[in-house]
Amino acid sequence: MSGILLLQEELNKAIVGRKKEIKLMLMGLIVHGHVLLESVPGSGKTMMAKSFAEAIQGEFKRLQFTPDVLPSDVTGISYFHPQKQEFVLRVGPVMSNILLADEINRATPRTQSSLLEAMEENQVTIDGETIKLRTPFMVIATQNPVESQQGTFPLPAAQLDRFLFKITIDYPSLEEERVILQQFGRSPGEVKSKKIVTLEQIEEWAEKVKEVAVHDDIMTYIIQIVHRTRNHPLIELGLSSRASLALLQAAKAYAFINDRMYVTPDDVKNVLEPVCLHRMKLSSQGMLIHNLAEVMRDLVSEIEAPVEAYIR
Repeated sequence: MSGILLLQEELNKAIVGRKKEIKLMLMGLIVHGHVLLESVPGSGKTMMAKSFAEAIQGEFKRLQFTPDVLPSDVTGISYFHPQKQEFVLRVGPVMSNILLADEINRATPRTQSSLLEAMEENQVTIDGETIKLRTPFMVIATQNPVESQQGTFPLPAAQLDRFLFKITIDYPSLEEERVILQQFGRSPGEVKSKKIVTLEQIEEWAEKVKEVAVHDDIMTYIIQIVHRTRNHPLIELGLSSRASLALLQAAKAYAFINDRMYVTPDDVKNVLEPVCLHRMKLSSQGMLIHNLAEVMRDLVSEIEAPVEAYIR
């Protein structure tokens, strides 16, 4: 676990006041999940994603999404080479270990959908040819709140469902703002992270996470939460089977990050909002009287959490 702690410490130096967010991104990495970062402009989303990628000894690519970006700009293209007199395959930035999809909601739906196959199956298809991506492969996407921006295309439910976590970044506190000014005020620019984690270490962690024990009662607890969202009067779109698997994986990663090889009900509760809220939708009646986080908390409070001894 020392490597994980070292990575967190290094990232906390480069990114002020984002310990919780860094932990969630690391959890996503070790279970091969993808992360969506959302906040207003200037809150450090892009810098956080770049610093995270720089700490890993893998291939990092960044793609700035705009309305004129095409699907081939993401996945790649097969083009005719006049000198070789043959078609040549040129793979796009998706062929990397970490892909930063900056302002993903500024791309058209057609371009957004070009990431679906890569995020779900770890492969892309270009002109009928299927190409396996590198391992690990993680998409870190950023977006500004849709409701306050012109020229954006909200991510559809199918796309949102591919993200393990959606992390909403708040404004920094007074003390955090002071540290930011002191750290960056004299020498504007980004603090570079040291490359301290190898791809081999990440794969070792990924294998160890699979060994984290989950008691049958915890499985039942997750299933009860998921099914309650599907039958709740204030929820129009409940959690899918992919969401229940994501909740299980995230809970195992949370236990592993906290140096435990078994999952507790609190692990499930701690990952509920970043895993579930972006996959759900309130009914018109629900939107009038509640927000989604409140409904989720009330729903979970009505389900009895298991208290029996867990597999250790």
